[in-house]
Amino acid sequence: MALVLNDEQQLLLSTVQGFVREKAPVKHLRQLRDSNDAVGFSRDLWKEMAELGWAGITFPEQYGGSGLGYAELGIVLEECGRTLVPEPFLSTVVLGGELLLRAGREEQKKEILGGIAEGRTILAVATQERGRFEPYVVETRAEPRAGGFTLTGNKRFVLDGHVADHIIVPVRTSGAAGDRDGITLFILPSNAPGLTVQRTIMVDSRNAANLHLENVQVATDQILGEVGAGADLLDAAYDRATIALSAQLLGVLTEAFERTVAYLKTRTQFDVKIGSFQALKHRASTMFCEVELTKSAVMDALRAIDESREEVPKMASVAKARSSDTAGLVTREAIQMHGGIGMTDEEEIGLFLKRARAAELTLGDSTYHRDRFAKLSGY
Repeated sequence: MALVLNDEQQLLLSTVQGFVREKAPVKHLRQLRDSNDAVGFSRDLWKEMAELGWAGITFPEQYGGSGLGYAELGIVLEECGRTLVPEPFLSTVVLGGELLLRAGREEQKKEILGGIAEGRTILAVATQERGRFEPYVVETRAEPRAGGFTLTGNKRFVLDGHVADHIIVPVRTSGAAGDRDGITLFILPSNAPGLTVQRTIMVDSRNAANLHLENVQVATDQILGEVGAGADLLDAAYDRATIALSAQLLGVLTEAFERTVAYLKTRTQFDVKIGSFQALKHRASTMFCEVELTKSAVMDALRAIDESREEVPKMASVAKARSSDTAGLVTREAIQMHGGIGMTDEEEIGLFLKRARAAELTLGDSTYHRDRFAKLSGY
């Protein structure tokens, strides 16, 4: 498939661009940050996005979705990345939605996915327990009891966990931390007795949470999929979320690059535009090449999902490693080329650096994904 947008996708792009620039510019994130907003995003804005079909964009129509693909979701996320939109696409639509689509019961899909598509339900997934992404390092235990299980343990860095209505929690029903087998997924209401949720705020002003589970009682009908086989579900959801996050990162780095080029064309030193300096031209051209390469990697990864290609796991790691590295390069260069003003909170470019840094560490950094790609390739 050619890495270009068709007519329908161009129309979607135009709609998203107009909406986010009017309703969710960068100052939207600033207002939420400066007011210490208890939610961390606008529920009203999220409802408007849902009414446009974005919250359920990849869900089947029978569950209230739009029945579109990841190529279309990528368009939405890239444009949201350009204005640092903090709304819960990754946690709710991609991670949680994908797991429910694959393993939820029919009544769960209709109720929860329908609620997500309407913008009234927030879903979170407890993806990790340590300070870095290690998908099979699960130490939270599930002990059998009559009619169900008792869950005990801790989770960290749960995106939008403090406002979630439901939380999907991977726990260990057998084996040791690091084993791929023995992981089981449970879906809990956020007010489950014994579940404590502590909000945290990341460097980019977005939300995550830490969870503490103390003898949380769950029934067998709260299991997603089969006991001990949760890794298969997580792998597929993580791949798709990783590619979706890469699309968002593409928007972040592209906007940072374009703002920097515009600044080079207007900032004057020694009575000339600084964009005329040869050293800055070389650095800008390097960024341009990296941005274009990243764009191709992300677009191909999104289409790999829609085409059900076998190499989706590899493409996920390619896209995330490439987008993380390029976002780091571009945002660092952007700060330097903006000079002293780039270091101030008054100038928005620093917010792009913070978002890039937080996103790089989410779902595995470039080092993790290079190593994963090598293992998937047989090395």
